[in-house]
Amino acid sequence: MEIVTYLIAAVVAFFGFMFVVGSQGQFIRVVVGIILFAAAGVLVYLTRVKPTKEEITHIQKIDLTGDVQLEQMKCQSCGGALSKDNLEVKAGAIFVECPYCGASYQIEEAPKW
Repeated sequence: MEIVTYLIAAVVAFFGFMFVVGSQGQFIRVVVGIILFAAAGVLVYLTRVKPTKEEITHIQKIDLTGDVQLEQMKCQSCGGALSKDNLEVKAGAIFVECPYCGASYQIEEAPKW
């Protein structure tokens, strides 16, 4: 994409040069040539200046209500022990990825009633 922009800027600068050189004393052609030169310069400047990417970190905490009894989490497929590093929150749901068998599934919370 940059090469195309540089080529367009070169063509615009060429036409600006042609307008200035071939103006034959006509003021409007000199003005058009200067505007074309300026447009070519703006194209080159905008191509060289890259926007900085801003990294945004979202922290999502899980708040458990009521009495919670902690127990060792085990994989539903192979029974391997899972740690907090194997949990991931995607779109508001908790997903587990087992490091032993590679199984990936969503944890479903049982109703409290």
